[in-house]
Amino acid sequence: MAQAPPPTDVFLADLTKQDGRLAVGKPENISNSPGYDNQPFFTPDGAALLFASARGPVISACGSPQTDIYRYDVKSRSVAQVTGTPECEYSPTVTPDGGLSVIRVEADGTQRLWRFTADGKDPSLVLTDIKPVGYHAWLDKTMLALFVLGPPATLQVADTTTGKGEIVATNIGQSILRMPNGGASFVQQSGTGAERTLTVTQLTVTNGKPVTKALTTAVPGATQAHLAWTPDGTLLMAHEGALHAWRSGAAAWERIADLNGLGLRNVTRLAVSPKGDRIAIVAVPQ
Repeated sequence: MAQAPPPTDVFLADLTKQDGRLAVGKPENISNSPGYDNQPFFTPDGAALLFASARGPVISACGSPQTDIYRYDVKSRSVAQVTGTPECEYSPTVTPDGGLSVIRVEADGTQRLWRFTADGKDPSLVLTDIKPVGYHAWLDKTMLALFVLGPPATLQVADTTTGKGEIVATNIGQSILRMPNGGASFVQQSGTGAERTLTVTQLTVTNGKPVTKALTTAVPGATQAHLAWTPDGTLLMAHEGALHAWRSGAAAWERIADLNGLGLRNVTRLAVSPKGDRIAIVAVPQ
């Protein structure tokens, strides 16, 4: 049986600018469930937040607690279930055509990219032959950036019209994010021990050819990068109880919020709303 994911909750807070600096408001626990709640993703209109959640003691066909996709409505402050299948769904993402793409752990343990309608119906495989997929980001209507588990983990660019993928980088971190002005970012890992570095790298596809460009190293001392982009191109990263910000051209990261002071411990995921006015933070509940 697969090991149960750790208990985490999704918190939502206002994200504002004060004297030109970003500030995080008081977080509210919006998932409020004793099990696993993670991988938040804002809908394009910012009115809702999708997340993966394991609720109840049900053991699914994938051999771990049943994980489905849920939707939090910001205005009504209510949670509704979106998918309800025997398999496990993770990493909810709104597709370019308004559907829902997820990483699905199938009954035999296979992890592949699937698509549902926006209301969680009519599941269909997006990429049949690329597996095991861990994370994904849509580059356009047909192209995807994928984290494919290893060893080593690889970054692949896949085309849904052909079903084929191309390896662009190896030994990458978990964070693959759509960037505000197109393309995606990923984390290139290199070295080991004290020499280990994490480099946030940009991926673009021009005339069908993937191109990568190093942007910045992660916050010093980090062994994993938990990142999010704001609409204006600011990169956010959680590390050791604090939230840090970086902008293109900056010499270093700026510490902008005390996450521990806000009651948020062991932050593992971040997401920023399309208008940049809210931030979702995944943390271990008190």
